[in-house]
Amino acid sequence: MWRNYLTVGLRSLIKNKTYAFINIFGLAIGLAACLMILLYVRYETSYDRWIPDGDRIFQVQSWYRSSETGREDQFQMTPYAAGKSLKDSFPQIEQEVYVNNNTPVFYRDGQATATENYLWVDGNFLDVVPLPLLRGDARTALSQVNSAVMTQSEARRRFGTDNVVGQTMTLITRGQRRDFRITGILRDLPRNSHFRIDALARIDFVAYNSDQPNVLTCWGCQNGWVYVKLRPGADVGAITAGLQAWEHRVIPDENAGEARFNAGDDQDWHFVNLQDIHLGRAQAAAMAPGNDRSTIVTFAIVALLILGMAVVNFTNLATARASQRAREVALRKTLGASRRQLIVQFVGESVVMVGVAMLIALALVELTMPLFADFLGADIRVHYLGSDGIALPALILVVIVGVMGGLYPAFFLSRFEPAAVLKANKSSSETAGTGRLRSILVVAQFAVSIGLIICTAVIYGQTVYARTLDPGFNRSHIMQIGELSRYQLLDKGQALEERMRRIPGVEAVGRTTIGVATDNNNNTGIMVPGRTEPVTIGTYQVDEGFFAAMGLRLVAGRWFDEGRPLDDMTLPYPSNPAAERALAARGANIVINELAARRLGFRNPADAVGHTYRAALVDNEIGLVPVTVIGVVADARFRSVKLPVDPIMFGNVNSGHSHLIVRFHGNPAQVRAAAAQVWRGITTEVPFDAAFSDDIMLKLYKAEDARARAFAGFALLAIVVACLGLFGLAAFTAERRTKEIGIRKVLGARTRDIVRLLAWQFSKPIIIANLIAWPVAWWMMRSWLNGFDARIDLGPAPFVLAGLVALAIAMGTIAGHALKVARANPILALRYE
Repeated sequence: MWRNYLTVGLRSLIKNKTYAFINIFGLAIGLAACLMILLYVRYETSYDRWIPDGDRIFQVQSWYRSSETGREDQFQMTPYAAGKSLKDSFPQIEQEVYVNNNTPVFYRDGQATATENYLWVDGNFLDVVPLPLLRGDARTALSQVNSAVMTQSEARRRFGTDNVVGQTMTLITRGQRRDFRITGILRDLPRNSHFRIDALARIDFVAYNSDQPNVLTCWGCQNGWVYVKLRPGADVGAITAGLQAWEHRVIPDENAGEARFNAGDDQDWHFVNLQDIHLGRAQAAAMAPGNDRSTIVTFAIVALLILGMAVVNFTNLATARASQRAREVALRKTLGASRRQLIVQFVGESVVMVGVAMLIALALVELTMPLFADFLGADIRVHYLGSDGIALPALILVVIVGVMGGLYPAFFLSRFEPAAVLKANKSSSETAGTGRLRSILVVAQFAVSIGLIICTAVIYGQTVYARTLDPGFNRSHIMQIGELSRYQLLDKGQALEERMRRIPGVEAVGRTTIGVATDNNNNTGIMVPGRTEPVTIGTYQVDEGFFAAMGLRLVAGRWFDEGRPLDDMTLPYPSNPAAERALAARGANIVINELAARRLGFRNPADAVGHTYRAALVDNEIGLVPVTVIGVVADARFRSVKLPVDPIMFGNVNSGHSHLIVRFHGNPAQVRAAAAQVWRGITTEVPFDAAFSDDIMLKLYKAEDARARAFAGFALLAIVVACLGLFGLAAFTAERRTKEIGIRKVLGARTRDIVRLLAWQFSKPIIIANLIAWPVAWWMMRSWLNGFDARIDLGPAPFVLAGLVALAIAMGTIAGHALKVARANPILALRYE
């Protein structure tokens, strides 16, 4: 019996090659897309689940909510003081470790090279987070100060071999060379981890920060990450319930003159499990870029939609062909076949067809997955067996899709009455209602396709807008040089700037602690007369050349002038109480942006010029510093468009900057090479690190670009699957209406009348699909755009464009059939009768 079913099914497919190709190839595309996206979803949800005892390991995060603006910032970093206090206050915490990314310089054989993921730790990190060691003992590897472990690939890159346990590496940090004994070699971490580690070096943080002890006691400073391991059986919920009381108990008030500060007023702490960090809410100050659950859920939904469209194709074409198999079903019933046997036969044919499609889909996955994974920056590999194998899921998918796709056609075919079919010669007839069902399914398919086209257009438009939005400063022809805050350069910044100005093609040079997409945040409180609470303003250090180098626009007043002593608020490093008292006594001039002026109470930003305030710029015991506004610059968006523009106060200092901004014209490569030569003439212990503003912006919006391309790819797949189904339906409809069209032509219908008739039949479902897709896509894209501070208007253009594209594609798909039938000789269609 089964062999007979298989033989009949195969003969039916061979007889209708177009039908078989469309169904199998469409299903294969849908299955391949579904498998690839679901593999990606599984990969994204697998982050850090490979780490032992992961359910007991938590990252302590600091989340902020401004009482002034309602703005929320979720940081993965937390203050050093918070981690130590939590360990002392909650007995459920077994161990705690603080991790700091100081990016030291690697020094070997007289050569200084940059490092990326070298982390300082103040304890045995491997006791808290048991990362796998290739060499060494995890219990003792970081048990001593000045010990270090590095990854296998980093050891090979630095030493040429990974057998380096017992050797010494030299790191330059804060102007000093420090030797660390290598006590272990880490296995290279997989990509599905929020950790980015090339080396871990243990130091004594108290001694390390002896020149700036406030770092150890500051409750508002996010400079590193805190990880804790709970005792077995400990309830993290109990800790969370006690955090508010803990804040009030341990965080001290800070007073500076009439101003009162408390770091706990706007800050809350959260324990986030190791396995939830990558997709968690907090993504600021992350060790590695994370993702968000809504994106993962969206990808999963898109995968199921594309697969659903392929199943719809199968159902559409199966019901369309059902009438052609009516006589076969009638004969089988006459010869004694039961309805159950017929259902089993047709569902079996469906499962076989899906099985063939799955084999093709797996081949497509094997061919395209490396490109797909590289595009997404993921380490996704295809395995068939084991816990991460896809053989069993693929088999389950074959059964589910085969049954779902074949169930309705099976019930539909098996209900034909033999007598009614045979006596009336209804082999080419169609049961009432099936055409309506196909129309509904076509509407659903194109609604999905149109929705994806709209999403693609909006995401692409927002990405282009983000890159081309006027940021409030002249972003073109800027080279941004980092590493300026190294101790070796603290007193050489001015000399470096002067030499950079002499490079041919350089127009302006300035030093700053904020630049193009820099990720540092520094805020202070300003006391406004008549208010009891300080206004929080971002404070950044610049020099006189920053204005021209960055291309800022002056709204009112003036910029800093090196000939005016009050414009200079430079303080020596390390901090000198006498110099701070002198600054507090004499005051200083500042320049603010328009938003800061509005925060200070001025509707017209120019009115802020000349007003004096008191700001927390020195040690709180000394008091507040009088600051006078001498100028207002236009608001500048230094960071991503996802983040609000900061209210900013610029202070003019001549040391301690983090970046050098170089404005130039001419050949960028030549300017960069000349700048590198100047840099090496100043220092050989700090690597030259420069990037052009265009490259910085590309990197900043890399994730949005990838998302736009991914949606474009999904939209293209959806359209291909929909058009395959439409092509099959058009062929079937043209065949069914051959005689009707012949009669119409005999009665005088022209070719364009016939084409218009067939085109209108398939245009109506697409127009209805637009009416369904538009509101759904509008709601989804409005929600997505709300995640950006600056965004495009959600106007009608992408919706109309998507509708026209879908209509044009549909018309192009059926045009061939329509013209072929319309031009056919009517005698050939009618002579059979």
